Formats: sequence, C-alpha cells, structure tokens
Amino acid sequence: MVKPLDLQAITLQHAAAYKAAVERVVDSGWFLQGEETRRFESDYARYIGTQHAVAVANGLDALRLILRGYKEMGAMQDGDEIIVPANTYIATILAITDNHLVPVLVEPTFDHLELDIDQVEQHITPKTRGVMTVHLYGRIAYNDQLGEICQKHHLKLMEDCAQSHGCGFMVKGSRFTKTGALGDAAAHSFYPGKNLGAFGDAGAVTTNDEELAAVIRALANYGSQRKYVFAYTGMNSRMSEIDAAVLDVKLKYLDEDNRKRQQLAAYYYEHINNPLITLPKRIPDENNVYHQFPIFCERRDALQQFLANQGIQTLIHYPIPPHKQACYRAWNHLSYPITERIHAQELSLPMNQVITPQQAETIVQALNTFL
Repeated sequence: MVKPLDLQAITLQHAAAYKAAVERVVDSGWFLQGEETRRFESDYARYIGTQHAVAVANGLDALRLILRGYKEMGAMQDGDEIIVPANTYIATILAITDNHLVPVLVEPTFDHLELDIDQVEQHITPKTRGVMTVHLYGRIAYNDQLGEICQKHHLKLMEDCAQSHGCGFMVKGSRFTKTGALGDAAAHSFYPGKNLGAFGDAGAVTTNDEELAAVIRALANYGSQRKYVFAYTGMNSRMSEIDAAVLDVKLKYLDEDNRKRQQLAAYYYEHINNPLITLPKRIPDENNVYHQFPIFCERRDALQQFLANQGIQTLIHYPIPPHKQACYRAWNHLSYPITERIHAQELSLPMNQVITPQQAETIVQALNTFL
C-alpha cells in the first residue's frame, strides 16, 4: 500500500530527537508560553526572514488574528473587502467572514492553479482593504506585479502559507524571499500533515510590523498584554510547549525534506505520460515545495478507484469549492468555471519525503496504464 502521507514513517526518521524534545518539556513542568515557544518563534522568524513570529493554536486562528489585528489597528472595519482566490481551502475564506469582512473571489489560472494576478486590479473597489493570497499545494502565489498592485492601491498583502513552508520567490529578480515574508503579514499552519507539521494543531503569524505582532500576541492571549489586564476582547489561541519543541526540531530538517519532495516531483514530471492526465505547469523548485502533487483528469473518480485497486491511495484537494459549500449558500448560484474545473478534476498523488523509488515507479506505471 502506497499512502499519500505516511506520518508514522516520517516521524520515525527523527524519533529520538522528538522524544528528547518532549521529555525536555515534561521535565521542565512548563507547558504553555515558555522557553520552547519563544525559541521556536525566534528560529522560525529567522528562517522565514521576518522580525516577528507569533505562535498560535492553529492556521485558521493565524488567519483570523491577522484580520482582527488590522481591525483593532483601524486599518479595516466591518464590511471592507478582501480579495481572495476562489480556489482555496475554506479556512482562508472563513477567516474573512468571521471578521465581518467581505471576500471578493477571484479565479485562479488553470496552468498555475493560483490566484490570477492579472485579474486582481479589476476587482479593486473603494472598499477593498487587502489581498489574501494563498500558496496552494506548495506553489508560489506571488509575483512582483501583485506586490506593485498592493502598493499602488495601499492594500494589505496577506499570505496564507499553510501549504508553503520553505517556498520562496526572487523578488524583483534580486532578492530571494520566502513565503511568509513577501507581504505585510502571513499565516502558517503546522497541522501534522504539513511540510512542517506539529504533533497536533498549531500555527503562527509572521510579520515585520511590530504593532501588528504585539496586537496579535495580545488577542491570542484573551486580549491581554499583561496578566489580568485586557486591552481587547480576545481569544485563547496558544501553541503548546510540546508542539513548539517538536517544530523546532523539525525546522532543522525542513529544507532537506522539501528537496526530497522536489526530487519525487521531478520523477513524476519526467515519467508520467498519459494523454488522459494533465499535470500543472512545472515551475522552478525554489517556487514549489510540493505540499501536494495535483494531477487532473476528466475521469478523476475512475482514476482514483483504478489506483486504489493497485494499492495506491490518493486524495482530492478539494472536492467542493468554497462558493458551492452549504455554509456559503448565498454564493451557490455563482459560477467560477476554472475553480470548478479544478475541483472536479483534481487528484493528489502520494507526495512526501519517505516515498521510495520503487513506490514512485509503481505509481507512475499505474498512471500510464490508465485507459
């Protein structure tokens, strides 16, 4: 059986280091807001290339807290608009509506699967306050044009980096910048299945904005900047010391693990050869850390069953686009054809750093024999 993601095998690679980190926390007797969290925040900010990283409970909270922080600072207010890709996991949009802001959905391109930046400017109105771009599947969703549009219209550029740990872009052709440092603020998820995953739910916000970081840190701690004094009506969103300790270990191996994913992706690109299967446009490895490897097939469900019959497990990311979900029923009549095509045809192949060459060959052979 070839699994999409074998967390047990991935964890066993560095099990001794994880156990030592957990034991260190247990022995310390300190489980929240301690030295482990401070160390990870510092190391992660350094890795991303920002001045601040604020550890929170999960990726959705990270997204929500960025927008809430801007509202507290007066940069946004109820009813303001945020441009967001129509093709995304629903958390990105939930964060916007949770904050009483209005998502303005913009189509992706089918080749790149990410926000169609050429369409962004035509969706800007007097109520637009920001763009929430999403580096979906581990692929870059930024270029210099997007940065220039946001600067020109005085918009906050926010990144959803839930799937892009370690991905980056050569800004203006001269400065390689990781996702999480390309805009004004960024949300990160450390759900266990991510390229950088905790042992439970965890997340972070990265930014160079000192005021925003301070506001988010307070909001995530019940709204308190010092004990029993509450500047905001906040929430409880804190990373555990155990997850911080484990993430700090995993961070040391992230680039190496991403390289292994890129090598597997290269094998897929070079050997998958079936006219019924479409691959996304290949982009440089520095722009893609392959959180998922999506392929597209008009007979997606039949292909998934065909692979399952040969012991190859696959996943669909995602079967129903946000605008067709029951929770956003007011949008169900809307049509976003490219997004809908992606969600109808997408199938994610096994993609992780422990897949063997033999397993990769098995996957490719199966794909190439699908009729």
